[in-house]
Amino acid sequence: MPSCHPQTYIGNVVISVNPYRSLPIYTPEKVQEYHGCNFFAVKPHIYAIADDAYRSLRDRDQDQCILITGESGAGKTEASKLVMSYVAAVCGKGEEVTKVKEQLLQSNPVLEAFGNAKTIRNDNSSRFGKYMDVEFDFKGEPLGGVISNYLLEKSRVIRHVQGERNFHIFYQLLAGGSAELLQRLRLRQDCRHYGYLNRESSSLPGVDDAANFRAVQDAMGVIGFSTDEVMALLEVTAVVLKLGNVQLSSHFQASGMEACSIPEPRELEEICQLIRLDPSALEQALCSRTVKARDEMVLTSLSVSQGYYGRDALAKNIYSRLFDWLVNRINTSIQVKPGKQRKVMGVLDIYGFEIFQDNGFEQFVINYCNEKLQQIFILLTLKEEQEEYVREGIQWTPVEFFDNSIICNLIENGTCGILAMLDEECLRPGVVNEDTFLGKLNQACAAHRHYESKETQNAKRVTDASLPPRCFRIHHYAGKVTYNVTGFIEKNNDLLFRDLSQAMWASRHPLLRSLFPEGDPQKVSLKLPPTAGSQFKASVATLMRNLYSKNPNYIRCIKPNETKAPMLFTRELVLVQIRYLGLLENVRVRRAGYAFRQLYGSFLERYKMLGKKTWPRWAGSERAGAEALLAELPIPAEELAYGHTKLFIRSPRTLFDLERRRQERVAELATLIQKMFRGWRCRTQFQLMRKSQILIAAWFRGHAQKHRYRQMRRSALLLQAYARGWKSRRLLRELKSQRRRHRAASTISAYWRGYQVRKTYRKYFRSGASARLANFIYRRLVQKFFVGLRNNLPPLAVTDRTWPPAPYRFLAGTNQELKDIFHRWKCKKYREQLTPQRRALLQAKLCASELFKDKKTLYPKSLPQPFQGEYLGLTQNPKYQKLHAVAKDKLVMAEAVRKVNRASGKTVPRLLLLTTEHLVLAEPKGAQPKTVLSLGDIRSVSVTRFSDGFLALHLKESSTGGTKGDFLLVSDHLIELVTRLHQTLMDTTAQALPLHIADQYGGGASGWAGPPGRGLQGRVSWGG
Repeated sequence: MPSCHPQTYIGNVVISVNPYRSLPIYTPEKVQEYHGCNFFAVKPHIYAIADDAYRSLRDRDQDQCILITGESGAGKTEASKLVMSYVAAVCGKGEEVTKVKEQLLQSNPVLEAFGNAKTIRNDNSSRFGKYMDVEFDFKGEPLGGVISNYLLEKSRVIRHVQGERNFHIFYQLLAGGSAELLQRLRLRQDCRHYGYLNRESSSLPGVDDAANFRAVQDAMGVIGFSTDEVMALLEVTAVVLKLGNVQLSSHFQASGMEACSIPEPRELEEICQLIRLDPSALEQALCSRTVKARDEMVLTSLSVSQGYYGRDALAKNIYSRLFDWLVNRINTSIQVKPGKQRKVMGVLDIYGFEIFQDNGFEQFVINYCNEKLQQIFILLTLKEEQEEYVREGIQWTPVEFFDNSIICNLIENGTCGILAMLDEECLRPGVVNEDTFLGKLNQACAAHRHYESKETQNAKRVTDASLPPRCFRIHHYAGKVTYNVTGFIEKNNDLLFRDLSQAMWASRHPLLRSLFPEGDPQKVSLKLPPTAGSQFKASVATLMRNLYSKNPNYIRCIKPNETKAPMLFTRELVLVQIRYLGLLENVRVRRAGYAFRQLYGSFLERYKMLGKKTWPRWAGSERAGAEALLAELPIPAEELAYGHTKLFIRSPRTLFDLERRRQERVAELATLIQKMFRGWRCRTQFQLMRKSQILIAAWFRGHAQKHRYRQMRRSALLLQAYARGWKSRRLLRELKSQRRRHRAASTISAYWRGYQVRKTYRKYFRSGASARLANFIYRRLVQKFFVGLRNNLPPLAVTDRTWPPAPYRFLAGTNQELKDIFHRWKCKKYREQLTPQRRALLQAKLCASELFKDKKTLYPKSLPQPFQGEYLGLTQNPKYQKLHAVAKDKLVMAEAVRKVNRASGKTVPRLLLLTTEHLVLAEPKGAQPKTVLSLGDIRSVSVTRFSDGFLALHLKESSTGGTKGDFLLVSDHLIELVTRLHQTLMDTTAQALPLHIADQYGGGASGWAGPPGRGLQGRVSWGG
């Protein structure tokens, strides 16, 4: 193997050896070199299988999966990152596509930080299984993806062996977190302070944890994590780290039972500050447990060992659930919107086969998963390929290989499999421990040739010191692995005390609370949760179905040595891996078999352009078409085999030659299509241009003719104008000449006739000439005056009193008479247009003018104010409606007045209602009538000439309402009140209201005793 090229092929399987150093074969130039090339046309490379899978997905519409297998430290994680980076580099570009690619790529450092750790064999070992489905559109551009995780090694959170490390995120957080962040998380930077980190400073050569932490933060930002989500994630991580520092101490209760407590509550208080929980609640959950006994909940104290078990179980569960939340959160950001048609490429990076000095439950399920992956490889590359040759009728000598389905059945059988018996033992009531589980295994699997234990060896009288007690051994495809059953029951149950779940749910930390939904007291379920083994078995079954539905591509990773040294190749170690990976059998099958096979229809559809008989379409059967096509090509017969439904090609070179010929032919056909298209486009363009030229020419000729016609028309019009002008001027000259001649003739004739008349009637004319001339002149002047007046009449507005003056003095009287007639006629027209209401209002205004004009100072102020009559709102106020009912006749006016007291001169408010027959004075509050006067009882009314509102009502001596004398009232609408009272009396009695306007009043009707504007300063004596 070349020192700088650690990859090779077995058929279409890539064999990759971990070089344990950086090599210059993963540059952007290498990406371009492998982009679009045939699989076997370039040197073996991970990029080659990635490009082949991507092109098969894009061009042939086949879902792909890339299976990366090998033992721990063989380079599987780096290989998966190389596949993802290559696909991201060669797929489409664009803002949205780049964003999706960045999110897919940046999910790796986040998941590595929380799911990878340093082991003895690998500095960046994946402690979980990851399967990523990358989804593409029909153009091959990424749309998003889905990540599935399998069996996080959560026991590493609380315990790891010397020389290894816990998960990377703990060291990255302590090394890269700022002082402010660590203070907020209540953390110290020294790793030796934390029990879960083995209280040792563990740094990796060549690894910068601080820089990696910054990279993780940046990756979270690219994926779409908010600042609050990142902080909540780090807070929960800090809680897990600090739980390892919670120490328990033992003491004995009064009953003699052992109990535990927390002597130093500082760490507990800091944890509770982070998760916002009462420290006493968490301390009680850690040191005691609630047990249900006969429908009664009993709180029992835990021993120190039980307390540490509960603490560690809580830490493991928090971290495991946090990791699941992290994967789901990443899926939320990268998932594809529903409704889009997708093509899928899956990349599987899962833990490799593990054989340690002490193998436990984790190694058991990891190796079970690797057995299933090996089973896929065997079925699809060895077993199924040979069965296909037989099925298609191809002459074939079978190649022997090891089928590991018997081992898979030993582990996963539903009745007597190891996982089924482990679940049965976990659920069985009574005393259950690892010894009973091992005993049941020995009974059920004693006859299985791939299972052995100390008891089965003793039964066969076999002595093997390498197999200790409390262990069993399985002969895996990769070798024999001895498993210690200690911890199997506990890890499979994966129990967490309900008190701890309820305490986490009771915290006010949103993220931590969401991780423990079963802690809700209202949702308590007595149903046992599924065991870890059954969950992992179901996950592996789902993964296998997913992989079987896609076209597989294999990358088999090889670890060259155990010391992780570059350029060191341990032959024995590599040979073991080659054997248990089944690569030798794969080589034999590939050498004896065929490199390529395809259905006749698909083959004919892809390569039919290479034959004259098959292009552009073949009318016969698909196999006959394929045979006719290949008969025209120079391909040796030994390179081909015809099955019942498929065509087989032995050498990749033959396939490459077919692809080369197809590319050349496609290029020729593309050139032909382009030529025909260009000819059609040029013809179409020429025809369009010709039509356009004809249209433009027609429009241009039309425009030119129109322009020429307009010029000719303008010229003709100009000539016509000049000709008509010349003729008109000539005619005008003739007419002027005729008029002058006619005028001269008329003048001569008039003078002549005058002369004749004067000569004849001279003796008659002189006797009455002056009178006739005067009369003629007078009639002409009057006629001229009337004609001028008709053409100069003033506007028809009533208020307009303008009139043209008489032009002559003798017409002055006539002019004034005409002016009066015209004014009366305008007024008559105006009155005819008035409505009855407007007419009544103007009549009231006219009556007011007759009563008060030039007599009372208040009158000019009332002119612009319209008479409303009703100022109280009787119809809107139901309280006032009974006032109207008292009078029982038509309402004329209603307003509020003030009545002057006779004794003190003070005023009191009253409501005044004037109807056609009565005058009513009422009290405003209760609307009760105080005085009801008949209009016939009113003798006269007195007012002042000032601008006040005083009004004196003089009553007749026979009046029944006036026994106490006259009434002195103050009204804000005095003019309207007196006017309407006068009109009402005229309408009812046909008599005018006696109105006295004077400055003084001394009683009766003789006048006023003082100016009312100053109150009743003068002496007022009331008559009657």
